Amino acid sequence: MPESDYARIEKAILFLQAHFRRQPRLGEIASHVGVSEYHFQRLFRRWAGISPKRFLQYLTGDYVEQLLRESHSLLEASLDAGLSGPGRLHDLMINLHGVTPGELKRQGSGLLIRYGIHPSPFGDCLIATTTRGICALEFHPRPEMNEALLRLKRHWPGAVFSHDREATACRVKQIFNAPGNRRPGVIDLFVQGSNFQLKVWEALLRIPAGQLISYLDVAKSIGRPSASRAIGGANGKNPVAFLIPCHRVIRQSGSFSEYRWGTARKQAIYAWERASLEHAQEGQTGV
Repeated sequence: MPESDYARIEKAILFLQAHFRRQPRLGEIASHVGVSEYHFQRLFRRWAGISPKRFLQYLTGDYVEQLLRESHSLLEASLDAGLSGPGRLHDLMINLHGVTPGELKRQGSGLLIRYGIHPSPFGDCLIATTTRGICALEFHPRPEMNEALLRLKRHWPGAVFSHDREATACRVKQIFNAPGNRRPGVIDLFVQGSNFQLKVWEALLRIPAGQLISYLDVAKSIGRPSASRAIGGANGKNPVAFLIPCHRVIRQSGSFSEYRWGTARKQAIYAWERASLEHAQEGQTGV
């Protein structure tokens, strides 16, 4: 998907955030992002598989509040089942591996990290992989990618970095196939983090795709009910966007704020994920 297409989606979401109360018409939104109403409708359907109107329903206060009310029981059920979430049997299985103290001390010495920059449904992404698994997935505008790569190299100062788009392209394709359209598969993640951060990231992997949960419920799920603020901090340090789904965690008020790669992108990822799942379910039932 061209980066310019996602830029229009993001611009539309920001416009709707500012003017949601008066429910702007489709033509007004299309004009704001600089395309015709017809083109905007086609762009949205190509991106999300549903209409803009249906997409916006996923971001309304009533809808979000309902999901938050359901979220605690959903997470408990996922934990009891020992799965990453109810939909994971037909989705990607993600295994999280933290670096050992010895590996952390060596700062990546002897590790080969292959990286590439690719388009995604949410703008350009930087992905980095090792033989142990994916160690980074980040969203940045193209002009900021060099700085993002420098930060990644500082994070793994002993590693050897190799620009290898061919090696990373297959992973990107696997990751960003719409939920419900993916072939079952396994993705390993290889990340640096404190014991607390790793515990939080593991809890995030249990949140079902297309669902939302509060920081408080995540804190309760790891036995730290007073650590909501620290949960937010761990989310902010998440090195693997989208796969470690910190986009599924919001405030109890229903606010989508506090996302490392931008609030509008957080809303876009969640609603795209929800729409993709429901679109796939409708196709299976013939609706």
